[in-house]
Amino acid sequence: MNEKEILLEVRHLHKDYGNGPVLKDISLEVHKGEVVVIIGPSGCGKSTLLRCMNGLEPIQSGEILLDGKVITDSKTKWSEIRQKIGMVFQSYDLFPHMTVMDNILLGPMKAQGRAKKEVTQEAETLLSRVGLLEKRDAYPRQLSGGQKQRVAIVRALIMKPEIMLFDEVTAALDPEMVREVLDVMLELAREGSTMMIVTHEMQFARAVADRIVFLDEGLIAESDTPENFFTQPRTDRAKRFLNTFIFTK
Repeated sequence: MNEKEILLEVRHLHKDYGNGPVLKDISLEVHKGEVVVIIGPSGCGKSTLLRCMNGLEPIQSGEILLDGKVITDSKTKWSEIRQKIGMVFQSYDLFPHMTVMDNILLGPMKAQGRAKKEVTQEAETLLSRVGLLEKRDAYPRQLSGGQKQRVAIVRALIMKPEIMLFDEVTAALDPEMVREVLDVMLELAREGSTMMIVTHEMQFARAVADRIVFLDEGLIAESDTPENFFTQPRTDRAKRFLNTFIFTK
């Protein structure tokens, strides 16, 4: 277990859309520099949990803390919190009428008031890291799905967030494009970035995670190291989930 300081904490979170609970009494901690991967069957609440952490979904009870401060109250300015909790979605969400560079520069210049020269240099460095510097003047329609997703990651990183949330970022990609995105995320993990990742890519989860959190029916059914979870899961539900994955892939 990572013994570094707690960066993000969820306490007894409950989420209900009105037709039954989606998340039930969820409590977990994410330490600075830790990579937590959330897995589980479709509909178990994985993406909802990330969206609650980023203020995209209201919660019915419980609380979320960032750097020891509660961020789930009526006084929270989510526009400021989202600069600290970056999020990348499976749908890219790039502005189609703007170039790659303009998509990346918009956030730091508008929300953080940073100088264009400074953020342009940083954007070029980040684009180079993900192998897309030559695409700086391209429009989203001129990019592959994998390239769009790498641009979306750069757009989140340039805001200098304290933690990154990745919500099934390879789900909409063709199989041959998945690797290029996962490689970027593996590199971020090696550099010590704090991340929470929802994924169905089990080999990637095992390679990148410091900790696996297995959700089932809105509950944390199991939480363990990747080695323990994938080789000796404690619950029957986790065993069935892993067997289904193994036999269907």
